[in-house]
Amino acid sequence: MINVVLYEPEIPQNTGNIMRTCMAFNMRLHLIKPLGFSFDDKYLKRSHMDYINEVDYVIYENYEDFKNKNKSGQFIFFSRYGMKSFNECVFKKDEDIYLLFGKESTGIPKEILKDHLDNTYRFPMKANARSLNLSNCVAIGAYECLNQVGFDGLSDREVIKGEDWLLK
Repeated sequence: MINVVLYEPEIPQNTGNIMRTCMAFNMRLHLIKPLGFSFDDKYLKRSHMDYINEVDYVIYENYEDFKNKNKSGQFIFFSRYGMKSFNECVFKKDEDIYLLFGKESTGIPKEILKDHLDNTYRFPMKANARSLNLSNCVAIGAYECLNQVGFDGLSDREVIKGEDWLLK
């Protein structure tokens, strides 16, 4: 299974968008506290629309709690400080994959990243760009992961309005 992990997310709109992405891509979302919002937040509700009941998500008290409950798999960290370009990342189809993203203001702490340098990647961008939006980063990383391991269980046809909708 592909998992998206948010370390201490702060902005409800980003988390709401990521919840929607995880639902659409059939990925589990892991949220590591503290969260910068509550699930009652009107902005979170607006961002994820009516998908909250369809999203597979787990909330952890802290990073140690997450590590203790998720011991095996491929752990991929994303950071502007990554020393490898994202295009070097190879996802393994035969094990659980965890895509880890940091909070909007400071990212994943250095204390965590230093133990995972070989699995920490940076999205290439202009040298003077500080960062990309968190929900955009998750979408980029998640989609490339799906591209490499296959789109198993996902529809490549329009089913809500019908695949011939454009022809009518």
